[in-house]
Amino acid sequence: MQPHINIKDFNYDLPDSRIAKYPLPERDASKLLKYQDGQVSESVFRNLPEFLPENAMMVVNDTKVVPARLHFQRPTGAHIEIFCLEPVLPAEYASNFAATASNRWKCIVGNVKRWKSDVLSLYNPDDDAELRAIDLHAALIERQGETSIVEFTWAGGEPFSRVLELCGRVPIPPYLNRETEGIDLERYQTVYAHFRGSVAAPTAGLHFTDRVMDAIRAKGIDEETVCLHVGAGTFLPVKSDDVSEHSMHREPFVVTADFLRRLRDTKAAGKKVIAVGTTSVRTLESLYYAGVMCIENGKPQDIPQWIPYDREYSYSLTESIDAILAYLEAEGLDALKLGTRIIIVPGFTFRVVDILVTNFHQPQSTLLLLISAFVKGDWHRIYEYAMEHDFRFLSYGDSSVLFRA
Repeated sequence: MQPHINIKDFNYDLPDSRIAKYPLPERDASKLLKYQDGQVSESVFRNLPEFLPENAMMVVNDTKVVPARLHFQRPTGAHIEIFCLEPVLPAEYASNFAATASNRWKCIVGNVKRWKSDVLSLYNPDDDAELRAIDLHAALIERQGETSIVEFTWAGGEPFSRVLELCGRVPIPPYLNRETEGIDLERYQTVYAHFRGSVAAPTAGLHFTDRVMDAIRAKGIDEETVCLHVGAGTFLPVKSDDVSEHSMHREPFVVTADFLRRLRDTKAAGKKVIAVGTTSVRTLESLYYAGVMCIENGKPQDIPQWIPYDREYSYSLTESIDAILAYLEAEGLDALKLGTRIIIVPGFTFRVVDILVTNFHQPQSTLLLLISAFVKGDWHRIYEYAMEHDFRFLSYGDSSVLFRA
């Protein structure tokens, strides 16, 4: 049964002056809010390892942000911005990025009403020779509501990943109210980013440095990776008053069979699981329901938005993960590749994540709903403390470590 929650109950005053427009000079110099057993305190992010339990498992999202914003020009001179969301042909990320002449993407197109049937050329005001040689063009194949299918063609035999690096811009969040700058190329990316595909960074990971990671490993904490490609939907506000009317966006994720075994054994041994970022939480908590599908239907499918609230589930996490592993083995697969639309709101039963490292999120957002669910409604006190103690908010802002209530 879908929970009825008024999104206006998750509002707070966030002045523009409190939104961090740029990262600090040092990643791990950010402030760190600690919430545990109802108590709030603060430290510095580089001290995070001191607060984490020994012999736990820490899960990070190793997705990599792609320069997904492209600027084109119509023959009339009008400018069109194309924001690549997810690959369509080929539909698999690695294959699409490896394409050397053409491909198709689902995109958000600015000024799409001004784009009829003409083919667009890449905007190259400085007549850069390298961009001229690539000769990137865009053709509008189909409109699909707020998104469009766009076909890209180019010359020179470069893989599309290289085309984006040369022609695209990093899509920093709209609430920064500025253009992408040189600093964003490095800092709007985690130090452990690996698999290309996100159009927004998993920002909780932006604070980590090699020295912080080394200190975490020194405590016997296993570092594990999952990959969930973050979509532009992460910035979408909840427009309906009742959250039950909000439609969650789909995000693809990949977890290996080896990781699933280690996760099962970690939880079975009573050890803690630390999730870095809400994307890691969505991935980890989606796994339980993928396992339920394997138990009841023989195979998993994309995780529906409201499945956690449909009924009570009696399966243990171990049973659920074992069912996924049995499915992978039967199919000769070494990884689970699915999409999730799961929404985590107050009333959600957490089965995997015990500790969450995360930034401070926008008012009336699905991410704030997730935080409220994690701390059993105590988000007000956390955010009031952050406001009163000059914490910086959103993507380039400060961090928090939250112990599940």
